[in-house]
Amino acid sequence: MAHAAGGAAAAGAIAAQAAAVARAVKASGAIVNMEPEDFLSIVRRCEKPVVVVASGGSFRKHYRYLVGHKGFVFHTKSGEQLMLPGKAEVVHAKTIWIPG
Repeated sequence: MAHAAGGAAAAGAIAAQAAAVARAVKASGAIVNMEPEDFLSIVRRCEKPVVVVASGGSFRKHYRYLVGHKGFVFHTKSGEQLMLPGKAEVVHAKTIWIPG
């Protein structure tokens, strides 16, 4: 029972971090778009990365990724799933919308 409560608490903490990234994006409006390889380089530099992932596409499946690092929000879009490092906490979102 304690294990389930701990899992729920961890999921809540991850969701809170994802919400914080979303609020930061709204507040700053600054999102850095980059190629998937460069995005992975940023994720590897993060001590405890929280990566938000969503998939979509009507005809061709694609994946969108967000991560916050040093006050910036980094975004990439890929036709294939990225191999994220094991230290990354992954938050699955229904959608990721990037303005403009």
